[in-house]
Amino acid sequence: MIKLIATDMDGTFLRSDMTYDEAKFARLYQELQSQQIQFVVASGNQYFQLKSFFKDYPDIIYISENGAYIRNTKQTFAKHAFSQNNVQTILDKIQAIPNLKLLVCGAKSAYALSTMDPEHVEEMRHYYHHLEVIDDFESIDDDILKFAISCPVAETDNIVKQLRESLVGLAEPTSSGHGDIDVIQLGLNKAAGLKELGQILNIDLSEMMAFGDGGNDLEMLREVGCGVAMENAQANVSAVADQTTANNQDQGVLQTIDKFLEH
Repeated sequence: MIKLIATDMDGTFLRSDMTYDEAKFARLYQELQSQQIQFVVASGNQYFQLKSFFKDYPDIIYISENGAYIRNTKQTFAKHAFSQNNVQTILDKIQAIPNLKLLVCGAKSAYALSTMDPEHVEEMRHYYHHLEVIDDFESIDDDILKFAISCPVAETDNIVKQLRESLVGLAEPTSSGHGDIDVIQLGLNKAAGLKELGQILNIDLSEMMAFGDGGNDLEMLREVGCGVAMENAQANVSAVADQTTANNQDQGVLQTIDKFLEH
């Protein structure tokens, strides 16, 4: 019996123009609530950005920053931050690789250096609604949850490999594709976030359905009771899923939830 439905956002729930069928979602959400099924957003993105899509739904829970920060609009369920020592070590190792654009992501805000290309900063504001431009990362006073890297698309896999070797015992690089790499805390991912939330809500992973398309959805789709890959998902993601749905442009998540609720 499914008691919780979780979805990734970019490439999964959202169309490529960052919209979704709001009327259909409103109807389905009402039905989910009447059946006491919790709706959860599980994303590598920032909490403040994620909640902007669901202003009328205060009870949605957000597993943001790939599992590091779990909350709704009223309460924080979990917050996992890097130690200060590790933050500096990780920064040194990331900054040793050329041609990377780096954001440091905290609970209060994300942070970019004033030397970053202003166009890239503006582009990042679509994903980080709280984004401060600062002169140096050492001045940050925040709980650091994640490091977000943009790199040349063709070099993504190679840079992930480099980071995996240099960050052993410190952090884990994960790629959602398209030149985006998140450096996250060891043992933290969307599946770990769902498990932790499930313990708080008394819902087992086997009682969850989850939707995803990218590398940072792998563990989640593998470990929940019903993992659903998008038609546009990476091949390795589709391989671990229990089923596939239509692509994000055709709102495959809403189609599948609709069918599920009809049973």
